[in-house]
Amino acid sequence: MFSWLRSDDRRRKDPEVFQTVSEGLKKLYRTKLLPLEEHYRFHEFHSPALEDADFDNKPMVLLVGQYSTGKTTFVRYLLEQDFSGMRIGPEPTTDSFIAVMHGEVEGTIPGNALVVDPKKPFRKLNAFGNAFLNRFVCAQLPNPVLESISVIDTPGILSGEKQRISRGYDFAAVLEWFAERVDRIILLFDAHKLDISDEFSEVIKALKNHEDKMRVVLNKADQIETQQLMRVYGALMWSLGKIVNTPEVIRVYIGSFWSHPLLIPDNRKLFEAEEQDLFRDIQSLPRNAALRKLNDLIKRARLAKVHAYIISSLKKEMPSVFGKDSKKKELVNNLAEVYGQIEREHQISPGDFPNLKRMQDQLQAQDFSKFQPLKSKLLEVVDDMLAHDIAQLMVLVRQEETQWPAQIVKGGAFEGTLHGPFGHGYGEGAGEGIDDAEWVVARDKPMYDEIFYTLSPVDGKITGANAKKEMVRSKLPNSVLGKIWKLADIDKDGMLDDEEFALANHLIKVKLEGHELPSELPAHLIPPSKRKATE
Repeated sequence: MFSWLRSDDRRRKDPEVFQTVSEGLKKLYRTKLLPLEEHYRFHEFHSPALEDADFDNKPMVLLVGQYSTGKTTFVRYLLEQDFSGMRIGPEPTTDSFIAVMHGEVEGTIPGNALVVDPKKPFRKLNAFGNAFLNRFVCAQLPNPVLESISVIDTPGILSGEKQRISRGYDFAAVLEWFAERVDRIILLFDAHKLDISDEFSEVIKALKNHEDKMRVVLNKADQIETQQLMRVYGALMWSLGKIVNTPEVIRVYIGSFWSHPLLIPDNRKLFEAEEQDLFRDIQSLPRNAALRKLNDLIKRARLAKVHAYIISSLKKEMPSVFGKDSKKKELVNNLAEVYGQIEREHQISPGDFPNLKRMQDQLQAQDFSKFQPLKSKLLEVVDDMLAHDIAQLMVLVRQEETQWPAQIVKGGAFEGTLHGPFGHGYGEGAGEGIDDAEWVVARDKPMYDEIFYTLSPVDGKITGANAKKEMVRSKLPNSVLGKIWKLADIDKDGMLDDEEFALANHLIKVKLEGHELPSELPAHLIPPSKRKATE
């Protein structure tokens, strides 16, 4: 009896089994989330339906900034190769959205052809019309960097009325469309002429809800002195704090991302460190791509649920015969109260609701009589997906990450500093003396020996207790000194001879100078008398 109820209950509890994360995301979206979106006309209000290409495409990086901030030059710097449609200059040169992607043969695909290609994730851009499609191209080229990621170069954001009049399409809406689908959004600013125009402020605000994807690059920082750079950085952080409403500070990378000599080389080390941090962030995108798509699907599902509650609530309040227009006007004006009622009734966070002003504008053009009443079954399916299927996919995400741990971006500028003497930090800190014929610690060993012989060595060695008395003088934390002890006590006998003691003091000096300690002792730091024993 009631076997249908038991089978339905069992189906709800048992999550589906998928072979890959991509396959799982596609199936969950098509079978569980898409029906809810279609029933409540989600695509007319928020975002077009997702397609298979949206789940299969490589990680994408979106570059946004005012004209002449170095967006196209930044792409050229990463790829170390020119691409079709590339134009660089101090005036507004890039007037198109250029999707720079991998292809066996170098060439350009125009926008109208691009939006009908089912293998590319751009089909839904068709909704922005010919004015946009004529300004949208895909530059394909065989480049190793593009085997792992794609880059979207955008037109420079202009100031004043010129931007609004000349584009012919909704620039902020296009950027918002891309922001939903990319893995990283990089906002570029020119340190030499820092300015955030009203249009740029509006664009950044349009990217709300995607702050986790945002990174900021303060480019051309070699053109100003250190003191000025400090002031520019402070001004940028103050300006961003007013526009981006998050308690956390957005990560800002300072540098000069082009292949020309530095005009003012005072901050070279800072630029190198910042570049390496940014490169590591970009290189991690392929490894985290599945997790990002999963996260975006969860965000979309939460918004779709809230949208369903809003539409069904408006439908419920509409009269069946007379006074529809006046009631519609009243409901739109009092939409904030509808939000509050839904929030209390269904325990939904205020942050899950769509922008109030924008929703009111969109509702003005809608026929409320065509809205659908609440259909609990559709919402239960989505809740089941979030509660069970997503957890199953999270396990699969971790499995895929362990299977492909070395899935990082390679080639182009990412290879330039990977190996050899121009790698970041080469020959500094623990790497000092790596190419020297003599043991680098020997330079200061006479000074360390004087201290060593005051610590009462027995049979040429000092105890850990005596070594500690001297090492704590550095004022370094015990956790750091403990690591130095492990690295310096090469024969692991719990005591230090004169060479090991000199090595310990050398590592203390490295740490006090602001460098990181190695996890394992580099070969060039092993005392000469102990090198055969460690081989």
